[in-house]
Amino acid sequence: AGFSTALSQTPSISSISSEGREDLQVNQLETQIWIKPDIQKTDVDFSEILNAIQEIAKDVNIFFDELEGVNSPSKDDDSLLHHGNLTSTSDDASRLEVVGEEVPDKNKTNGLYFRDGKCRIDYILVYRKSNPQTEKREVFERNIRAEGLQMEKESSLTNSDIIFVKLHAPWEVLGKYAELMNVRMPFRRKIYYLHRRYKFMNRIEKQISRFRGWLPRKPMKLDKETLPDLEENDCYTAPFSQQRIHHFIIHNKDTFFNNATRSRIVHHILQRVKYEEGKNKIGLNRLLSNGSYEAAFPLHEGSYRSKNSIKTHGAENHRHLLYECWASWGVWYKYQPLDLVRRYFGEKIGLYFAWLGWYTGMLFPAAFIGLFVFLYGVTTLNHCQVSKEVCQATDIIMCPICDKYCPFMRLSDSCIYAKVTHLFDNGATVFFAVFMAVWATVFLEFWKRRRAVIAYDWDLIDWEEEEEEIRPQFEAKYSKKERMNPISGKPEPYQAFADKCSRLIVSASGIFFMICVVIAAVFGIVIYRVVTVSTFAAFKWALIRNNSQVATTGTAVCINFCIIMLLNVVTSETLIIFFTEQPRTESEWENSFTLKMFLFQFVNLNSSTFYIAFFLGRFTGHPGAYLRLINRWRLEECHPSGCLIDLCMQMGIIMVLKQTWNNFMELGYPLIQNWWTRRKLRQEYGTQGKTSFPQWEKDYNLQPMNAYGLFDEYLEMILQFGFTTIFVAAFPLAPLLALLNNIIEIRLDAYKFVTQWRRPLASRAKDIGIWYGILEGIGILSVITNAFVIAVTSDFIPRLVYAYKYGPCAGQGEAGQKCMVGYVNASLSVFLVSDFENRSEPTSNGSEFSGSPLKYCRYRDYRDPPHSPVPYGYTLQFWHVLAARLAFIIVFEHLVFCIKHLISYLIPDLPKDLRDRMRREKYLIQEMMYEAELERLQKERKERKKNGKSYHNEWP
Repeated sequence: AGFSTALSQTPSISSISSEGREDLQVNQLETQIWIKPDIQKTDVDFSEILNAIQEIAKDVNIFFDELEGVNSPSKDDDSLLHHGNLTSTSDDASRLEVVGEEVPDKNKTNGLYFRDGKCRIDYILVYRKSNPQTEKREVFERNIRAEGLQMEKESSLTNSDIIFVKLHAPWEVLGKYAELMNVRMPFRRKIYYLHRRYKFMNRIEKQISRFRGWLPRKPMKLDKETLPDLEENDCYTAPFSQQRIHHFIIHNKDTFFNNATRSRIVHHILQRVKYEEGKNKIGLNRLLSNGSYEAAFPLHEGSYRSKNSIKTHGAENHRHLLYECWASWGVWYKYQPLDLVRRYFGEKIGLYFAWLGWYTGMLFPAAFIGLFVFLYGVTTLNHCQVSKEVCQATDIIMCPICDKYCPFMRLSDSCIYAKVTHLFDNGATVFFAVFMAVWATVFLEFWKRRRAVIAYDWDLIDWEEEEEEIRPQFEAKYSKKERMNPISGKPEPYQAFADKCSRLIVSASGIFFMICVVIAAVFGIVIYRVVTVSTFAAFKWALIRNNSQVATTGTAVCINFCIIMLLNVVTSETLIIFFTEQPRTESEWENSFTLKMFLFQFVNLNSSTFYIAFFLGRFTGHPGAYLRLINRWRLEECHPSGCLIDLCMQMGIIMVLKQTWNNFMELGYPLIQNWWTRRKLRQEYGTQGKTSFPQWEKDYNLQPMNAYGLFDEYLEMILQFGFTTIFVAAFPLAPLLALLNNIIEIRLDAYKFVTQWRRPLASRAKDIGIWYGILEGIGILSVITNAFVIAVTSDFIPRLVYAYKYGPCAGQGEAGQKCMVGYVNASLSVFLVSDFENRSEPTSNGSEFSGSPLKYCRYRDYRDPPHSPVPYGYTLQFWHVLAARLAFIIVFEHLVFCIKHLISYLIPDLPKDLRDRMRREKYLIQEMMYEAELERLQKERKERKKNGKSYHNEWP
């Protein structure tokens, strides 16, 4: 009877006009509501009949979409748009769900709801009417409505050519796709069990809690009264199922799925809607790439500012709450509300800020130890025998450090540089290098544990990434060859192995070419340093003339920084995208692009630092037989106090300038762009214009998130991690500078995400991806580089060899400051001034020191005197120092690597209490699901008994 009634109430297709479509939809819904009770009262299974009715209704809807596309005016026609008002193109089926409900006036004016004030806007699409891709948009939007999404359009208040398409997903659509996407939702509150403790332990805990009561409250924790009750964090979750909907905690269907989840579901639907006939003509991303739509984004939850105080009136929305307790500078010392960040921006962005916060927290012990090493150098400065000897060596005349224009100089003139060198190169430097190598391992191992806890709290343990779609570029290039996908069982484009290998070779060759460009830039810096030393030595100003080497190093570092930034902007992104091969999926492309981009940026940033650390002053020859570049320029020598001061200047200047520039580009550039947009709006609409704009108009005027997502944020921090660990033995203050920068960086990024960028789509992720492998590689490289810095760049090994072999304490097994007497004289060799080459002979003869021309000068090296059987040959002490350096490198590397592997083995990736909680939760979830199902069946059994029906073989 119900089926015949439904058919009788369904009019023929030919007799339906476009005006009667809404009445037909209402009639169909009423008919379905009327049919279901009759079916439940009978013993006949009408599920197939119901499915048939739904298919008929769906076919009718699709048919009317086609009729509307043929007979009705175009969706881009101005007749369907009202400037500044919502249009009437929404699906009126939503009115049935809200009949009789009062709509707050605030919902109609805040720009977050449809015209009726009840349907919340879940997604925004933006296009221009002047765009020629009208037909594709019409088909796409018809198919969107066929999927069940509701739609409204509105023209922009500032530009009538811009059209906003507002999308809303009703409850039925959300439930259907949440089940398909395996969205985990709360269904039962967690029960926390306390372990059984002994009375003695309970007494100790009571005393500790009483003692804590005397202490002030923890200032770094956020006020719990300010944060909302995030229900999903206190509940067990399970994949959503419409059949078991009674298991889930649903207080209000409108708020059961939070805004981030709703937007993710709508985006999932948009990615699978066709816009044209064809196998690959599907998805919103392709429409964005071909210009059919200009932008697509979810809405922010209102304004981030409020006239009322959050302490007295509470937060108006989650965006306002994030601004007050996360992005505001007044809470720079507090912990981040990661659960709220995850709820608003999604797990992927939440994991980035969790990793950034963990990295910043782990920098505290590294910065403290580094500062301690620096202060140790300050306190022991007056007791350093080497610095004393340098400052008192007024009778030791050093050879010129460049050709012709550089004069002879007293060794005591480098007293200040010797003291500065001691601040960074002292007895605690080796300990600090070992500590930082171990610290890098501990940081990564404990991040694994922290990530596991976050994955558990955020329901990411069992989450698996969906089968990704093929990139449009891959389809366009390899659409001729196809093969069967072993997972989906569908044919897809296929890239031959030979083509893949050839592209890999071309890609590797391109990256190698770019690295060669960077090396050529470093070569240019080397030539600049060589030429400029002589120029500054002949400068008119006495300040520059007397400090020619320091001036050369400082200007070379600044020029090097400008070249680094220029290569990053001009070369990196464009050429690396060109040289990146064509992987099948977007994640494969991102991993390939990330690895290549990191290699280029790492070489670009650190190549000059490697040159100063390991090559500067190492291959210069000796006076009278200097090695020359292209047989013209004499290679640069180290300062009489050593090369470590040059390395410290390089690292300090580059680190400070780069972090300052990155912070300006991250926040200053969007601020300037948004300020310019607001300025133009104020000029056109007055001071009150912007406040009256709807939320979608405000968000559209914000800056979109970077095209590469979180790539720039991760890259900046990973490069800083490399700078902090690789050459930390030469610059112990690097962790402290990184810590200060990261404290600012967290709030800058938070402010940028909350106030300056459009709301990014909430996406899920289990970890930080390929960046973890890069961090492990940097940790291994840091052990090797620090071993070479201590052995080759610093004077730690030469001093050690002198103390145990050649000093006053030789053979006594001591190495104190008293054993370093005479070290400076032993580390300098003698040169006969008459042996200078003609092109390197200085213009002055050194008569200003003793009143007569100099016969001898000194230089840093272990060589025989000029009158020995083998003039200027290496001494035995040189070979002892070289052997000790090689031995130290081998012992240091093996020792540190053993410690790193031991720590990795001893620290489990998963905390024991978390493992127990996961097992117990799995057990409790099974029990709860069983009890809930049993309770439902018992209720059904009681209802059947009341209705007088009995069934055989009932369970239970």
